[in-house]
Amino acid sequence: MRELPEYFDVAADVANALSSGAPVVALESTIVSHGMPYPENLETALAVERIVRKSGAVPATIAVVGGRVKIGLSEDELERLGRASDVLKLSRADLPHAVASRHDGATTVAATMLLADLAGVRVFATGGIGGVHRGSERTLDISADLYELARTPVTVICAGAKALLDLPGTLEVLETLGVPAIVYRSDEFPAFWSRESGLPAPLRYDSAAEIARFVQTQRTLGLRSGALVANPIEAADEIPRSEMEPCIAAAAAEAQEAGIRGKAVTPWLLERIGRLTSGRSLAANVALVKNNARLAAEIAAFMANTA
Repeated sequence: MRELPEYFDVAADVANALSSGAPVVALESTIVSHGMPYPENLETALAVERIVRKSGAVPATIAVVGGRVKIGLSEDELERLGRASDVLKLSRADLPHAVASRHDGATTVAATMLLADLAGVRVFATGGIGGVHRGSERTLDISADLYELARTPVTVICAGAKALLDLPGTLEVLETLGVPAIVYRSDEFPAFWSRESGLPAPLRYDSAAEIARFVQTQRTLGLRSGALVANPIEAADEIPRSEMEPCIAAAAAEAQEAGIRGKAVTPWLLERIGRLTSGRSLAANVALVKNNARLAAEIAAFMANTA
């Protein structure tokens, strides 16, 4: 395992796995602090870690706790992040402040990728990535997740970009930045809660082994970007696009009217959409995160075996 700054703490099981070349899957902590209410957030985080272990990899949930970067969290630390109301939401630009001021912070996709890469973790499972926000031609609101994917060699398994975003714009920016977007076992790019978006898959692969081989080839070609793997939510768990779009449009209009901006937008919209769908969107969110964790562990295992 590579030498890390003194304010990094790597959990023992994660350190052992990295030292021996065993598969490790990074997990974000924003879903615990800003993505779901308590206790569903803690229950989901623990369930996702169990799925990663059962699928043959070691989970490494990443966060900043008391100013220390944690690569792998204890159950007590997860509980702390899940209950607290003052946890910072950390993207790349926020990490130095959280560490220097000794705050607690939950990592977004961008920050999780950055810290996973520093620790030597190459595979990361999340719910959905950020992207180009609707109305970005007016607000210039584009997630740092896309730029992190362009410069950080971590493979991100998700259910696509969050459906409340401008999905065609998000795919265009990924293409411009040179980030490969793979869809798992589908010819259509998924829309987070929904299997269909109306957008064709840029690339399609049908097995974890094929995806692992693609990533290894990407590395041997000297390409330093990450790779996006979009894993559609299972059909039994999805909310069809035709049902979700009116809820998303209503929530987005309310957010604009209320003046919600910046980092507050996505948590606010997710909470409002949860109410508009009578909790169905939260249940789908939990299901898709678990589904992504399984695939990520499989990919990590193949990558470890071919390293």
